[in-house]
Amino acid sequence: MATIRLTREFSFEMAHALEGYDGLCRHVHGHSYKLFVTVAGTPCDDPADPKYGMVMDFGDLKRIVNELVVDRYDHALILRQTPENMQLLEQVRTKWERVYLVDYQPTCEQMIARFAAQIARELPEGVRLAELKLYETEKSHATWRAEDNTPL
Repeated sequence: MATIRLTREFSFEMAHALEGYDGLCRHVHGHSYKLFVTVAGTPCDDPADPKYGMVMDFGDLKRIVNELVVDRYDHALILRQTPENMQLLEQVRTKWERVYLVDYQPTCEQMIARFAAQIARELPEGVRLAELKLYETEKSHATWRAEDNTPL
């Protein structure tokens, strides 16, 4: 049976700042992110299985991505934690609960790599993560492809 790819689109609103960056993005600013998740596999060929004919139930994919990405990051502020800004960031976190401090620069490129690792671990047996596209703006996005990366 042929390998089939399925893609589902997700969206969320998130703010970030690029600590130490030399352009305008060093300031807190937000984006309307669009995340396209593509998985690949062979459709189930067991007529007795409720998932017969499916690579994966779109509802299951929605649940996984919502739990790992959308529900966590929607309307959140992501900031890189450094020794210089730690005290300030801890104060910000006492006022607003959806402030996440990370140990990486929260760029589109860094976020998509982390999303890929998290999503790949949660997929059902026989289904693999093939591609992610994360649009930060309508005209700018990062792409992660399984074929370009070592197995997750």
